[in-house]
Amino acid sequence: MRVLLIETFFGGSHRAWAEGWRDHSRHHIELLTLEPQAWRWRMRGAAATLAPIVLERARSADRPDIIVASDMIDLSVLLALTRRELTAVPVVLYLHENQLTYPRRPGEALDQGLAWTTWNNLLVADRVWCNSAFHRDDVLGALTGFLAAVPDHDHRDRLGAVAAKTRVQPVGVSLDPWRGAVTRRRGSPPLVLSNQRWHHDKDVDAVVRALVRLADEGVDFRAAVVGDDTGGEAETINPLLDRLGPRVVARGHRSRADYETLLGDSDIVVSAARNEFFGIAVVEATAAGAVPVLPRRLAYPETMPSRYHEAVLHEPGRLGSALRHTIEQLHVRREQTKGLAAAMWRHDWSNVTERYDRAVDELVETGAGSRSGAVPRE
Repeated sequence: MRVLLIETFFGGSHRAWAEGWRDHSRHHIELLTLEPQAWRWRMRGAAATLAPIVLERARSADRPDIIVASDMIDLSVLLALTRRELTAVPVVLYLHENQLTYPRRPGEALDQGLAWTTWNNLLVADRVWCNSAFHRDDVLGALTGFLAAVPDHDHRDRLGAVAAKTRVQPVGVSLDPWRGAVTRRRGSPPLVLSNQRWHHDKDVDAVVRALVRLADEGVDFRAAVVGDDTGGEAETINPLLDRLGPRVVARGHRSRADYETLLGDSDIVVSAARNEFFGIAVVEATAAGAVPVLPRRLAYPETMPSRYHEAVLHEPGRLGSALRHTIEQLHVRREQTKGLAAAMWRHDWSNVTERYDRAVDELVETGAGSRSGAVPRE
């Protein structure tokens, strides 16, 4: 099959997802991408930008059998501009995130325009793929209240059809750099890793504050707080890291090679995220042998096998105590999480790709379905 994969924010986890599927698929996947910037403009303008290229592909020998587009696009506009050439081509919407439930800053109002774009995308796609069951339930659950707020013709009668065509397709992760890493022995004192974006939805600030409190209480550890530190909370996080002094062995953006080495050296990976629809960074660190300290919410209970939940998930308000216990009783936590690193390989592209490819086969074989929101044929 020929798959045209449209990713309008080609950076970070979005790029890793697109390239990972392309590199492992038995189908021919062509990437059609835009730079990873100005995400709001991507949602509003990318469809008109890319429509001429999509039409060109549709009229060529490389005509796609199916189109898969990630969520930072107005899919209804793209289909309107290409409808004469793509009537019979199935279209999948892949939700990395959504604009209904993505956490906003204090005082920030919901962007109604982008929220309606999300709803329209859900309506017009032949199939919707979510990166986790948590994400699927989160966005579908939010739609009832969102639609009920309109003055009339509220579309709630369409929710059943949207839910029926929605599937869970977890992100694949390229874990080869950490194959066999579980056999390594780490250094002392334990190295605690935070490896998420320094943006408000990941709440790295809460992790660093917890580390500062533990340092003040005399707990012995080293810290690496790495990730995209632009356009986020760096002005808050950097002064807190300064208070940790020589305990901090790495901070901010790292090259991919340095990042992979750092994960292999880390003993513990910690998150306080307020938004996580899958959790690639935590999966990578756990596969590299780090013991996770995670909140019992969002996608984490789904990403981590249930038999490890008591060891790696904590209740709200327990970040500091959970982190302290893991640092001070690391040998116990390692014993309790024996096998967890290997279990993360269920998320590797080598185990995920066929699931994607079979879904493509099904959609092409059964046809495009109805872009008016009817349930696709099975």
